Amino acid sequence: MKITVMTRDDRFFSLDVEAEELVENVKALLEVETGVSMPLQRLLYNSRDLPNSSTLRSAGVIEGDLLILHTVAPSPAPAPTPPGNNLSLATDGSAVDPRALQQHLRSNPEMINQLLQTNPELAQAILGDDLDALQNFLRQQHLHKLELQRQQQEELALLNADPFDVDAQRKIEAAIQQKNIYENWEAAIEHNPEAFARVIMLYVDMEVNGVPIKAFVDSGAQMTIISKSCAERCGLLRLLDKRYVGIAKGVGQSEIVGRIHVAHIKIGGKFFMCSFTVLEQSDVEFMFGLDMLRKHQCSIDLKDNVLRVGGGEVAVPFLHEKDLPEHVKEHYEAMSSEGASTSAMAPQGAHLPKKASVPISERQLPVQAAPPSGVSSEMETKIGKLMQLGFDRNASLQALQLFNGNEEQAASYLFGGF
Repeated sequence: MKITVMTRDDRFFSLDVEAEELVENVKALLEVETGVSMPLQRLLYNSRDLPNSSTLRSAGVIEGDLLILHTVAPSPAPAPTPPGNNLSLATDGSAVDPRALQQHLRSNPEMINQLLQTNPELAQAILGDDLDALQNFLRQQHLHKLELQRQQQEELALLNADPFDVDAQRKIEAAIQQKNIYENWEAAIEHNPEAFARVIMLYVDMEVNGVPIKAFVDSGAQMTIISKSCAERCGLLRLLDKRYVGIAKGVGQSEIVGRIHVAHIKIGGKFFMCSFTVLEQSDVEFMFGLDMLRKHQCSIDLKDNVLRVGGGEVAVPFLHEKDLPEHVKEHYEAMSSEGASTSAMAPQGAHLPKKASVPISERQLPVQAAPPSGVSSEMETKIGKLMQLGFDRNASLQALQLFNGNEEQAASYLFGGF
């Protein structure tokens, strides 16, 4: 493990030692590094003098800890510590003189850079102006160390327990599992830190009927959706076909008030034809769904962070977080204030972000009168062909009736291409 030793003359030394290393051996290393002979060294940890015969583990020293090296004067009575320059730590882990400790750490850029990499929260507390925040962080770190020491003592007790004790074996199994989980988390922090970052959904700038909007691109939504209020703002409610009512189900549900069969949308300077399902209420104003993504041969390019439309003819960048709609930014800010996003520095007790309740809709056929009981043989044949494509009988019959028996148009409608 790595520990840092700070001398009274503001020098810092990083040592790579074993947890079972004797304090005496650590002092021998420091004698080489500092030139101070072992008899004149006093090694302090949490204001406690570490005896030469103890090990670092038994003294409670763990990875990343800071030790203070005092040089004992050869005179019988050591000089008292000047007031206002006490770098010791109290028994609760806080600094005796936080201002002096902060100034000493700030005066060493190399140490600050090292802390920014190994312990960024401590580095931010040192660089900040809030001494109470620094003290609270030091106390929390001290409590965390005490908890680790308690766990280590429990592990030692388990190792010395009766090997045939069922409860002891169960606790050993739980300890091994927890250790594996923690090692897996550490590996993720090192090799896959992006997994702990907040994921921003994909939005692009579009114009619907000449009105600029920020469209949510969702390949998991079967239909392209527009809210009733957004459709009204875009001047499209006059085209609303109220025969296409129903319920959009997914993560939650919303009432479908109708369908707008065709309107112009502008993406990256080019115009495209688009049809929308209109929802009474929706978490998003406009959702560019899979039906229109397929129709216009779109591809989501996460490498270049763009949406390509028309087989790559047009490429529009996905919006940054600062450019998202206000209600979306408020949602992310609320998640952060509630502690919903995971923190790489504090895995215990962290809350995973809630899944956004964006409706992933299923295509709804227009509500019509019940089909007549008598169906011609020609219509039965067309229904059979559509059923072979995976659609149920009622949906196939309604689609054929909607397009006056044209099975190609009915199939295109059922596949979502219309």
